[in-house]
Amino acid sequence: MGLIWFWLVAVMIVGYVVLDGFDLGVGVLHLFLARTEQERRMALASIGPVWDGNEVWLLAGGGTLYFAFPLLYASAFSGFYLPLMIVLWLLVLRGVSLELRNHLAMGVWQTLLDGVFGLASALLAIFYGAALANVLRGVPLNADGYFFLPLWTNWKPGPAPGILDWYTVIGGLVALVALTLHGALWLSLKTQGELEQRARRMVGPLWTGLLALTIASLIATIAVRPASLDNYFHYPVTFIVPVGVVASLAAIWIWNRKEESLKAFLASCVYLFFMLAGACWGVYPVLLPATTGPANDITLARALSGPHTLAVGLAWWLFGMALAATYVIFVYSRFKGKVDLETSAH
Repeated sequence: MGLIWFWLVAVMIVGYVVLDGFDLGVGVLHLFLARTEQERRMALASIGPVWDGNEVWLLAGGGTLYFAFPLLYASAFSGFYLPLMIVLWLLVLRGVSLELRNHLAMGVWQTLLDGVFGLASALLAIFYGAALANVLRGVPLNADGYFFLPLWTNWKPGPAPGILDWYTVIGGLVALVALTLHGALWLSLKTQGELEQRARRMVGPLWTGLLALTIASLIATIAVRPASLDNYFHYPVTFIVPVGVVASLAAIWIWNRKEESLKAFLASCVYLFFMLAGACWGVYPVLLPATTGPANDITLARALSGPHTLAVGLAWWLFGMALAATYVIFVYSRFKGKVDLETSAH
């Protein structure tokens, strides 16, 4: 049951990153790629029907974490209190700016709100990547399962790290570039005209940067946490994960050059899946490593809820996910095709 819930939580996190990732990327790019008000409206209209539904997966993942692994939830939400509050405010600013800019016809307010939307989207991507890097690196857990992290210390991973160091900065940059690339592929899929062509041309430089950062993050992860390779050597079949990362990167490049936007976007989804699945497999069965010693690690067995809670929760989870999946299929099927230049102006 513990293994089931570990991968259910992992799947929900992957679902959030894949679905909300492209509208974070659109938020970052719409300031630079869209050169007219109509193009900005078209970029925002490409995510308009889905962005708020995509964020529901973040809430669902947090709720699942709460009843499946209460110790992990309590420890993480106390130790990461400052970045979690920053993420909450960024989500609020992003939602408010996206909604209000269509109700204010004054150019200065629209420019300000566009800037807030773009900045909040970029910072969210960076914070998500840094948060994952913090989990992979480990945190200074005490014997009671709690910890405190300052925003930074000496910028070096170690027994008493900060939220930001050279390793977590690499994680933040990987997330920023990967999700911006994801957004560029979405814009090339959903928009048309010059905006579509500019988005497709943007994929090349972003892909090059992502390739370099992916290699750098792999080397850095092995240096900071050598044990992250143990599961791969114990189960060699799981080396399909890094193979999948390489193959999906190659597919993005090939299909974008061929202007097959849907295939390139799906390849980006596969890349995000394998990167996150690889990170989860690298720490399993530890949920939150401790820099203070393995005895303080929050492991799967230590954090798991009781069997009755997990059994009842699984029944409700299946029901809830069936509803969520139905909603996603319905919305995306109704929203297929490119955004119309005329309707995006309204």
